[in-house]
Amino acid sequence: MSRLVAMDGGQATRLLQRIREASLAGDRPPMAPRPVIGASWQRMRRLGVDPDRQRTGRLILAADELEHRRRTTALGEVMHSVAEGLGGIADTSLQILVVTDEQGRVLWREGNARVLRQADGISLAEGAAWAEQVSGTNAIGTALAERTPVRVHSAEHFVHVLTRWTCAAAPVHDPRDGRLLGAIDVSGPATGFHPTTLALVTSVAKLAESELRERHLRAIGRLRAVAAPILCRVGGRAVAVDTHGWTAAVTGMAPVDRLPLPRSVRPGRLWLPSLGMCTVEPLPGGWLLIVEEEAPPDLPSRVVLDLSRPRRWSVTVSGAAGSWAQELTPRHAELLYVLAVHREGRSAAELAADVFGDPTRTVTVRAEMSRVRRHLAGVLAHRPYRFSEEVEVEVVRPEHRADLLPHSTAPAVADGRADSGTNSGADGRAAGSNGPSGT
Repeated sequence: MSRLVAMDGGQATRLLQRIREASLAGDRPPMAPRPVIGASWQRMRRLGVDPDRQRTGRLILAADELEHRRRTTALGEVMHSVAEGLGGIADTSLQILVVTDEQGRVLWREGNARVLRQADGISLAEGAAWAEQVSGTNAIGTALAERTPVRVHSAEHFVHVLTRWTCAAAPVHDPRDGRLLGAIDVSGPATGFHPTTLALVTSVAKLAESELRERHLRAIGRLRAVAAPILCRVGGRAVAVDTHGWTAAVTGMAPVDRLPLPRSVRPGRLWLPSLGMCTVEPLPGGWLLIVEEEAPPDLPSRVVLDLSRPRRWSVTVSGAAGSWAQELTPRHAELLYVLAVHREGRSAAELAADVFGDPTRTVTVRAEMSRVRRHLAGVLAHRPYRFSEEVEVEVVRPEHRADLLPHSTAPAVADGRADSGTNSGADGRAAGSNGPSGT
């Protein structure tokens, strides 16, 4: 990298071209690509992306689907701040501002009119798909894959048609739960490259996360003001939560930060793994959950841990009372994967070694497992930590083992990626998906 920095723009561009051509041909390049670029190129080869394809950003969304995604993403709440922070700068520097969802779909773009027309030529347009598997190595797709800010300049792009462009993107996470929301990107012709662009984009992404956090706290405060007098009149256990399950107020029970809710909640009766059967009543901006004191009609009998989708991992719990699903943070996905593979259970020290490579980090493991068990109390036991013996557990893996939790540096996950076995079944089911009898 220091060698590239010392060069003028033309020399650096020519060197990047030689690195790309040699790497794609399987020859030894004059200089190794940056680690983030080299790792992305390896993914592209594994996915079979054609570097000579003439079109990127394929599969444009229909107008109604694009509008639906704009309405339902939290990024819409901060678009004014993002545009205020980057829109004018992008315009004057002959670049464009692009905001995508977590799948790399372009939701909004603005900036220099001439560059917008050029962007149409590579399908960097509203509704286009810029995930790596569609458009190759690019700042948007690679930032989403790596969950970190990324700059991709000139011939660092995998697909040749993009090598005249430069782009810098930073992911935006939901500050409430760490879930990936999308990416903020500045793109333009490679001749307009400026080394400070990535730092600027990263700062605006952090500001967007900060604004989302403040909006969330204000909404919870409003809900608490409404719910507090109501809870004073409720006998027994009850909790007021927002539409995403974040707790505003409780009575008769220990407070928790969040209760996982099904995607569809309506007034009536609802069974939750962490509370049992509840009566649900609407509140402005959320729900009142009154816990019914009788035992739940049936215990959960099946858990499906879905690790097949890139960056969107989930656990589904089902039984005679119905099913319920929750998206997982990267750390919780790691922990549940280890427990699914080791049905006999793991001590805190063993989990610390599995996840951190350090058996002394038991305090961190216990804190994380405490959070997991709040959501999955009906299916997780402890001493040792394990899935309950009565529960059938299935792990749905990605098609390629190397794509198993790609963010993870956990030794146990690395072992899972290195396993030379093949997935059993077209849907990616694999070892660790055995039922109550264990692995």
